[in-house]
Amino acid sequence: MEAYAYYLYYLAKLWTKPLPEVYDPEDVADYFTCRPHVVALRLLEVFSAFASAAIRIRTSGVKKFYMSSMDKSIGGDVAQYGFGVVLKETMLNLGPTFIKVGQSLSTRPDIIGSEISKALSELHDQIPPFPRTLAMEIIEDELGFPVETYFSHLSEEPVAAASFGQVYRGCTVEGINVAVKVQRPNLRHVVVRDIYILRLGLGLLQKIAKRKSDLRLYADELGKGLVGELDYTLEAANASEFMKAHAPFPFIRAPKVYQHLSRKRVLTMEWMAGESPRDLIDMSTTVSVGDGSDYSKRRQSDARRRLLDLVNKGVEASLIQLLETGLLHADPHPGNLRYTSTGEIGFLDFGLLCRMQKKHQFAMLASIVHIVNGDWSLLVQALTDMDVVRPGTNIRRVTMDLEDALGEVEFKDGIPDVKFSKVLGKIWSIALKYHFRMPPYYTLVLRSLASLEGRFLSFPNLRRKERETWTKTRRAAGCDRHRRKRRSLEEEEEEEEEEEKKAKKRKIEDRSYVVVVVVAADRSYCCLSDEKKEP
Repeated sequence: MEAYAYYLYYLAKLWTKPLPEVYDPEDVADYFTCRPHVVALRLLEVFSAFASAAIRIRTSGVKKFYMSSMDKSIGGDVAQYGFGVVLKETMLNLGPTFIKVGQSLSTRPDIIGSEISKALSELHDQIPPFPRTLAMEIIEDELGFPVETYFSHLSEEPVAAASFGQVYRGCTVEGINVAVKVQRPNLRHVVVRDIYILRLGLGLLQKIAKRKSDLRLYADELGKGLVGELDYTLEAANASEFMKAHAPFPFIRAPKVYQHLSRKRVLTMEWMAGESPRDLIDMSTTVSVGDGSDYSKRRQSDARRRLLDLVNKGVEASLIQLLETGLLHADPHPGNLRYTSTGEIGFLDFGLLCRMQKKHQFAMLASIVHIVNGDWSLLVQALTDMDVVRPGTNIRRVTMDLEDALGEVEFKDGIPDVKFSKVLGKIWSIALKYHFRMPPYYTLVLRSLASLEGRFLSFPNLRRKERETWTKTRRAAGCDRHRRKRRSLEEEEEEEEEEEKKAKKRKIEDRSYVVVVVVAADRSYCCLSDEKKEP
């Protein structure tokens, strides 16, 4: 009886254990192991949603999407867009975690196609909001006072609804225009549950594929990132850190955070007015039927000018984040970018921020240059410097596999014709084969760069901008290499001067030391010659 009582007490303790605030795989597994019905119902819901989507695709004739990608007919475009719409609706029905996945896919038109990307891009700004009454209750619960205590006005409808929350435009009692971000109710349970199911699926896939590396680590990394986004106090700290780090660059802007009006589920920031990249693309490419007036043409020309300036400053901002500050916005999709009336590029949503050490910045820059140059042996060395390649790995074999997988780099219009996403996929497969480590900063950097590449490649007439970007990257790499080389030589010269001073002070009767310094290329050689002193 005592054993049964202890067992019942243990079960009761597990059942009453709350969902962990910070993502921990073991704590999450303990929580959902006691709730198998929750997992089973969610699995049934996911399976039913995708089965229903598959039936819709077949019955509506969208299966034409699977025909040859060489088909550029209008019908083929319609089929791809229809497939994207079905996929978008499925993601919407499955909730926030799947919406996040759809948003990430929408930034890669070079992978999934422009029409599917266009359909999925609606997930950034066409997500159904939750009721205003619930939002006001969350604000009051978090701030501890009625809404009227702090805000003189809040919009009746949200100006934007995202996967994890929605934003209201408001005005504080001091008369400051602000954006108030409110988290969706019961969100933590929904996100952690889906991550747990993904972790189970990857564990099953690992056993079926007989992989030595633990695929569940990728679910854990995603879980840490998404659960971290649920704490708006962390996002507020990230936004303040980003704004401070990039203050010397006037064209990069981040909204000010009002800490006294921000909590875990409520974030109050300065209102940033501006146009999104999608708005500029629509204005620069869409012409109203029957409207050929000079005003319409000027408006379209001005939108193209602003779009090109946005792309230019977006590239500049990416290089600054990667090379100068080491602080990268890890989720730069179109919904999180704004082009202001003063010509600044504004960043929104700082739930994910990547921090890089100086040595990792240099190694990441070098790896990009090595990729576009096709120097695979030097790329492996750069990956080693970034703590990606494990000690003891057969470097020569990794290099040979990279050469076989990626081959030689081709050039078009004088610049390397390299698709970052394609190279990333090849490196990823080799990383799984040789059990590479994937530090958190490395995963976030790749996500940021891949998202920017996919978005900028969807803009028209960017070959000239690609050439300029490649020139700047190569020049930056050369400057960094030159500065490090010069610094190294100066340090060696100082050491040699100290040694010479010490040698002059020594008085040795039968031996004398002559220091000969030979500087060649980028090395310094110190040779010690031993001469027998004449009597």
